[in-house]
Amino acid sequence: MISSRERVKMALRHEEADRVPLDLGGSDITGMHVDSVYLLRQALGLDPPGTPVKVIEPFQMLGEITPDLIDALKVDVLPLAGRVTIFGFRNEGWKPWTTFGGTPVLVPEGFNTEPDASGDILLYPGGDRSAPPSGRMPEGGFYFDTIVRQAPIDEAALNVEDNLEEFGPISDQDLVYLKDRAERLYTTTDKAILADFGGTSFGSFSATPGPSLKQPKGIRSVEEWQMSTITRRDHLLKMFERQCEIGLANLQRVMQVVGNRVTAVITSFTDFGMQNGPFISPQTYRALYKPFNKAVNDWVHAHTSWKTFTHCCGSVRDLLPDFVEAGFDILNPVQTSAARMDPVELKQTFGDVLTFWGGGVDTQRTLSFGTPNQVREEVRQRIKVFGTGGGFVFAPVHNVQARAPVENILAMYEAVLEYG
Repeated sequence: MISSRERVKMALRHEEADRVPLDLGGSDITGMHVDSVYLLRQALGLDPPGTPVKVIEPFQMLGEITPDLIDALKVDVLPLAGRVTIFGFRNEGWKPWTTFGGTPVLVPEGFNTEPDASGDILLYPGGDRSAPPSGRMPEGGFYFDTIVRQAPIDEAALNVEDNLEEFGPISDQDLVYLKDRAERLYTTTDKAILADFGGTSFGSFSATPGPSLKQPKGIRSVEEWQMSTITRRDHLLKMFERQCEIGLANLQRVMQVVGNRVTAVITSFTDFGMQNGPFISPQTYRALYKPFNKAVNDWVHAHTSWKTFTHCCGSVRDLLPDFVEAGFDILNPVQTSAARMDPVELKQTFGDVLTFWGGGVDTQRTLSFGTPNQVREEVRQRIKVFGTGGGFVFAPVHNVQARAPVENILAMYEAVLEYG
């Protein structure tokens, strides 16, 4: 019997195992909305009605994937990440809350919300209500949006350090936590470990507004940031150089405590794609982002056995040759609904150099709005295309969304076991 860890490693070596490995909850980009986790647990008979589910990632409102659910679905991957959420509070001190969908949940004690006059829900950096809110969930919504708090920009006073406030040296306390958790996951389970140590994703939309900061300084509007890739490129290059130095120093310290227990590490989650194509040119990627992606990936390959993982949504076919040259081993979420992201062409062209971690079923349409039979058929086709010859870890395209019919979710996981 092949272990989950070896099953994933075989996929990463582009070898076929006994079945296609499965990821659910191995990261914040391969998870499931808490409303859907609740419905799935109820459908599988894991909980009595009304049993709350923990929200372990408040930005996307992801539900906890617990060991009983992992066992029920035969999941092969577990997460290794820090304890602090994108809004700057820790996942601890759980208290009851209810989503707009009526799902009973538990949220961290720092999840201090209040409605504004319109009925939207506001969330605060570090859970501190005395600071301006940094997150907003529209009334009736499912997720939080970051609130842009862009101060007027004085071109003469731009300071590289202003955009590096959240990229400091890793603490000894966090190193102890990562060491203990990595050891526990490695010795008490047979699962592959997908790590997200943070700090090496350059220009991420979710991080740019500084949702964990009470008074973010620098370039904090996504719109302003995108314009800066052209108008302030030298400034961004200096910023990335310093961020890269900090990130590599942190990786060095993390590697010393977790060793090669980690199977793969997310080194970038910066999005470059729209539905119809990339929103930056390959030339801009090569000039601004690629040197730093390559520096991080090269360090990982030189000092560890970890495989490097990029999460990049949208139509990024034009950038894939550069992703390969930058040293990425794994592509996620493989948004097959976007232009020029045909599974067959992707597998034929890049299947020997990239592992596709995702792309198992379209969450924008099929999983959310199709029938169970349509879900099964799409899963079958994707496994046949991506799984041939290895190089595939099954996950849907990004997180399973809220209000996806539970019948479709069940059909997806049943089909993975049947056809995988």
